[in-house]
Amino acid sequence: MPSAKRTAPGRPPPRPGATARPRRLRRSPALREWVAETTVETRRLVYPLFVRPGGGPPEAVPSMPGIEQVAAADAGRSAGELAAEGIRAVLLFGVPRAKDPEGSDAWAEDGAVPEAIRSIRRTAPNLVVATDVCLCAYTDHGHCGVVRGNEVENDATCERLGRVALAHARAGADVVAPSAMMDGQVAAIRSALDDGGFEGTAILSYATKHASSLYGPFRDVERSSPTFGDRRSYQMDYRNAREALREMELDVAEGADILMVKPALTSLDLLARARDRFPIPLAAYQVSGEYAMLKAAARAGVLDERAAVEESLGAIRRAGADLIVTYFARDVARWSREGR
Repeated sequence: MPSAKRTAPGRPPPRPGATARPRRLRRSPALREWVAETTVETRRLVYPLFVRPGGGPPEAVPSMPGIEQVAAADAGRSAGELAAEGIRAVLLFGVPRAKDPEGSDAWAEDGAVPEAIRSIRRTAPNLVVATDVCLCAYTDHGHCGVVRGNEVENDATCERLGRVALAHARAGADVVAPSAMMDGQVAAIRSALDDGGFEGTAILSYATKHASSLYGPFRDVERSSPTFGDRRSYQMDYRNAREALREMELDVAEGADILMVKPALTSLDLLARARDRFPIPLAAYQVSGEYAMLKAAARAGVLDERAAVEESLGAIRRAGADLIVTYFARDVARWSREGR
């Protein structure tokens, strides 16, 4: 009688048919790259650029190593460098000449952002120029809109956001990005742009912008912290997912061309759910606090900066983001040129 076939000690007996071994396609860097489902191409990254009025050399941002505030007159030079590095788009944030209760410098035709747009258009005409549309950096109280008493007035703020968007469009912005989280802000801006003859200017809506602890370094740069209260009455509660999706639905109905979630790290579930629901492009903002945390951990030697950045951006793409606003855009572009 023939003896039973023996198996090697410690190994399970063979099963009929092919054995599933996903590790086969992880055996080498070439195989892993070959079958990778998600890639973070430089073309998908948007670099935030802080611009201040006038001229002068760039000023370092102490809380964000490697980030600078540039003079609006020199924004074209900075944009030319970015374009040469492979960056395809910038998101401009302005610093005012003076603050007042209305934030009126935000819609001044000769303000920092319009001046920067014109400078960029002369030097890097093929760069996509998006602009943040909000009042927080321009108001002396630091809130994102018009304040009456101790309340931010929604509709009065929307009207002024329309003025800001129109000033940016006149200067040559491709995309305006309202971030004030006012109800109806997309509709008000779409109406202002269309009435002004800028039907082709797109709207990237900060549709889900949470009241987050991760904005601290940004507020240092813009000097935009509220002088009283906080922004929880208009920025979203991070605990509410259904409400976030409703905000997105409303913005799509009002004419948003792109939806954005912010911060990216705490919104990955929302990105995934939005990807299944909305056919338009989705963006995510890897905010200043996320940048500062990764930088601090890398400087402390507790993680590899490049590996951590690539992993975090890969997770944002995997969750469904078509575009990522990140302060690491220049680093990613450099790493792409250098190879692995």
